[in-house]
Amino acid sequence: MMLDRLYQTVKPALFRQDPETVHDRVMAALDLLSRDPDKLDRIAAEPDPRLTVSLFGLDIPHPLGIAAGLDKNGVAFPALLALGFGHVEIGTVTPRPQEGNPKPRVFRLVEDRALINRMGFPGRGVSEVVAQAAPRKQSKMVVGCNIGPNKASVESGTATEDLVTGYRAMASMATWVTVNVSSPNTANLRSLQHKTALREMLTALNEERRSLVWRPLLVKISPDLEPAQLDDLIDVAIECQVDGLIATNTTISRPASLKSHLRDQTGGLSGPPVAALAVATVRRIAERTNGALPIIAAGGIETGADVVAAIEAGASLCQTYTGFIYRGLAMARLVGAEIIAELDRRGVSSIANLRS
Repeated sequence: MMLDRLYQTVKPALFRQDPETVHDRVMAALDLLSRDPDKLDRIAAEPDPRLTVSLFGLDIPHPLGIAAGLDKNGVAFPALLALGFGHVEIGTVTPRPQEGNPKPRVFRLVEDRALINRMGFPGRGVSEVVAQAAPRKQSKMVVGCNIGPNKASVESGTATEDLVTGYRAMASMATWVTVNVSSPNTANLRSLQHKTALREMLTALNEERRSLVWRPLLVKISPDLEPAQLDDLIDVAIECQVDGLIATNTTISRPASLKSHLRDQTGGLSGPPVAALAVATVRRIAERTNGALPIIAAGGIETGADVVAAIEAGASLCQTYTGFIYRGLAMARLVGAEIIAELDRRGVSSIANLRS
């Protein structure tokens, strides 16, 4: 594939530069591409119908999407969808603009094909994100929006109000809304996963959904929850009629297998080293809910085999971030071809038949 060859050619030069600087430049290029419908049409991948996933009343053309964190400000999703990804989740978007944590705050663990980040939800705030993203969102585009509270609101105990504000702003353009209370990079944010705080937050969001625009509501969860904590979260999610869970966010754990000298940097670890934790979380959710609660798998998704493993564990869709950094612009097409090869090997007609 031309895109793959191009990326592999420039990748060594990109990887010699600061990761966040490269990210910003790539997003700027995809932003420009997203403004040109003719160019988007020329690069758009033709989906194989065997890859289609039905979820939330939609037929999503590819099981792999882009996780929140890549297109933070909602400027690049048309180009990412044209590259073949089935969906893009923009954000995390906070009500008010904020700088995030001090730089440097993103680190490539090249030997591990992993990243560590401690970004802390930098972004332009909901007003500017909506102003940029809404005009680019076409009806067939599957675009989730990941919302989070500002750091000051977590500190002051008003995170729920921020999340309601985020939902109110983003629901009109989003295919679904995901609540991010599992990033390790905002102090005390993960405490909102505990059942009392989570119930209060979801109750407030449901009131907003009933009074405004009803969109599927998902919660993105940590891979670092203890089994009892995860079970409590699942119970509250079912009680509050959450439409799905995203499993998982980054981990603060550091597997002994890590080779990079950057392994002890503070922040959330993503990529293949988190895959086992993420798949185990997907499997526990699926088993505890008898497969009734939709799951989007995230964490260590890089190849078609990773997607197949997550779906067999109980996921409906998958998301990637770190995998995209390492595999490049052709990732969706490469992963799609790998999945189709596996379906052919098994004699299975559709990816939907892989779910356990």
